Amino acid sequence: RSCPTGVFLLDIKQNELKMKPAFFSKDSCYLPPLRYPALCTLRSDARADVYQYIIHGGKTPNNDLSDKIYFMSLVSKTSKKMTFQCIEKDLGGDVPEARYGHTINVVHSRGKSMSVLFGGRSYTPLAQRTTEKWNSVVDCLPSVFLIDFEFGCCTSYSLPELQDGLSFHVSIARDDTIYILGGYSLQNNTRSPNLYKLRIDLPLGSPAVTCTILPGGISVSSAIVTQISDTEFVLVGGYHSENQKRLVCNTIVLEDSKIEIVESVSPEWTPDIKHCRTWFGCDMGKGSVLLGIPGANKQLIPDANYFYILRCKGEEEDKEEESIIQICSQTSSEDPGDSTPFEDSEEFCFTAEANSFDVDDADTYNEDDEEDESETGYWITCCA
Repeated sequence: RSCPTGVFLLDIKQNELKMKPAFFSKDSCYLPPLRYPALCTLRSDARADVYQYIIHGGKTPNNDLSDKIYFMSLVSKTSKKMTFQCIEKDLGGDVPEARYGHTINVVHSRGKSMSVLFGGRSYTPLAQRTTEKWNSVVDCLPSVFLIDFEFGCCTSYSLPELQDGLSFHVSIARDDTIYILGGYSLQNNTRSPNLYKLRIDLPLGSPAVTCTILPGGISVSSAIVTQISDTEFVLVGGYHSENQKRLVCNTIVLEDSKIEIVESVSPEWTPDIKHCRTWFGCDMGKGSVLLGIPGANKQLIPDANYFYILRCKGEEEDKEEESIIQICSQTSSEDPGDSTPFEDSEEFCFTAEANSFDVDDADTYNEDDEEDESETGYWITCCA
């Protein structure tokens, strides 16, 4: 009949991928389906179990860019139904422009928390547009935005070390530090080899933001990072260039404000993945990565996407990485002719800890699970 607004729960059990629609409370605002927004988890402190999701930017179905910021939190969970609350946040000060392909992280310093937004692409300003290039995109300015959601204010910082706008880069946050790796610059048509270290100090007065360029960067865009231990991460996927995927994996270790990146043993990629021209995916939590390739690469069902699970193991598991194939398909609702096949993207970007959506799948009746037919207003009905 009708379908939700594009937010789904992905659960993998016994090598079977299940996809369930997410429900929203009556007091939720409207969250439009977005392509590659920036997402992160916000906790009251670094070790808290209760958290919210911050969603910012992205492209809407009409190819407009969004500057909205949403907070999404879980309000109830039963064996059959999970209900979220979605609230739009208003900001003052140096509000970041509408964009996509950027990142947002949360840092913790001196008992306080702050969100940090960086990078992305935006449309050419109206005053600079021409008829031939009306919808051209450009790099956003390489400004760092500090966002205080408690007081609803935002401040931008221009740092001399950050000269180029970057999109589809990797960012990893730990305590008061963010590491920015790779990314694509439209202006220079390059994938940055730099590794940046952003440190955010939050004293009682004004925040202090410093940037350091470190050696050991990787020229890659649209890579995926999954965390396998408290200090250890794995870098997977992405692109070396427009026509070359990056099939090498790296282990990233963060300890004592230091970062170490080493090449790790890559999995035995399937022939389908090796020979496909584009791929996409996201971190599924606890060392699992969901990878997808368009069906046209397999020449079976061109309107389907085929998904694979990559499981990365840490040192405590003998540094083994195994690739477990789970083939399933999802009909694409986008006309391939209207998309840019080589544009860096992460189609799946709503991430969570692996046990966040762990609900009992037993097929037992519970009257609390029955859908309230009075809950209207958060459904999209599609008619011919």
